[in-house]
Amino acid sequence: MTMKALVFAAGLGTRLRPLTDSIPKALVPLGDGTLLSHTLLKLKASGFDGVVVNTFHFADKIEAYLKENDCFGMDVEISDERGVLSPSAPLETGGGILYARPLLGSGPFLVHNVDIVSNLDIPGFVAKASPDDLATILVSDRKTSRYLLFDKDMALVGWENVSTGEVKSPFPGLDREGLTRLAFSGIHLISEEVFRVMEEMGTGPGALGPRFSIIDFYLRAAASFKIRGVTVPGLELIDVGKPETLALARERVSML
Repeated sequence: MTMKALVFAAGLGTRLRPLTDSIPKALVPLGDGTLLSHTLLKLKASGFDGVVVNTFHFADKIEAYLKENDCFGMDVEISDERGVLSPSAPLETGGGILYARPLLGSGPFLVHNVDIVSNLDIPGFVAKASPDDLATILVSDRKTSRYLLFDKDMALVGWENVSTGEVKSPFPGLDREGLTRLAFSGIHLISEEVFRVMEEMGTGPGALGPRFSIIDFYLRAAASFKIRGVTVPGLELIDVGKPETLALARERVSML
């Protein structure tokens, strides 16, 4: 596959402490390897040979791990966020994408969180994307507290926290009647046009700034651009963010 993939591995992994007190979340053991090796090998099996891994927390350990394993036979580049803004926090998901721009080449690219373990047919997901969309987001009908809201055409129109009742939308007075509420998967395909839009939003009142969430960006961009959600029948997905979901992923990894 000619497009590149960006693997988010910069997170602090606070919910997996004490495991992540000495290693980055990306190197948490899973099956015969780690979360990172599982993600990279899935991408390799899907036809990707060019991957960018963003790093921050214990970045040196990730670099050493990749070197020891010959990057799993892939062309892996590092987007190192240490010292870019703060010694204590990475650039978040949106800022991380923008910072990795020089390494992502031209054309669309896939973003995959390192802590997502799934049975997704990645080439099949990529094939569902329209070249006219700014981004295509993999979503699923699973229980969480925060949902993305989509209209009848599966265009993103808002976000809702069902625990607090908070709603975000670029459309004033959004009527939630008839909208579809789905959970974000941490996997999305993004057009290179996104960088121009990010730069435009980086100036003037309410500027994004260098550190921002990709979901906050999508919610603003959805007012002018098509950001579409895609569901995949039979999708099994585990967000390995907590000890209980890590245990589940370890039980299921051979089947995902």
